[in-house]
Amino acid sequence: MARVTIYTTDRCARCGNAKALLSQRGIEFDEVNLSKDPVGRAELARRTGLTTFPQITVGGLTLGGLDELRDADQDGRLTELLADR
Repeated sequence: MARVTIYTTDRCARCGNAKALLSQRGIEFDEVNLSKDPVGRAELARRTGLTTFPQITVGGLTLGGLDELRDADQDGRLTELLADR
């Protein structure tokens, strides 16, 4: 199964919702909290082109944020991404 990483910040409701969705589906994930890491935030933005949180990667590929996670979950793509990597 592909490794899921979720990049978060403190007091982020959307981050909490994304983690809850993954947990409800039984999907293990690594959380990287970038609240106090401006260098990490800049590197993540450079790598993904995104500046909002959460940011979710599956198997090293950027899935996107909470909306993209929900979409991928609803259309079955999340299951495919987890299996393909």
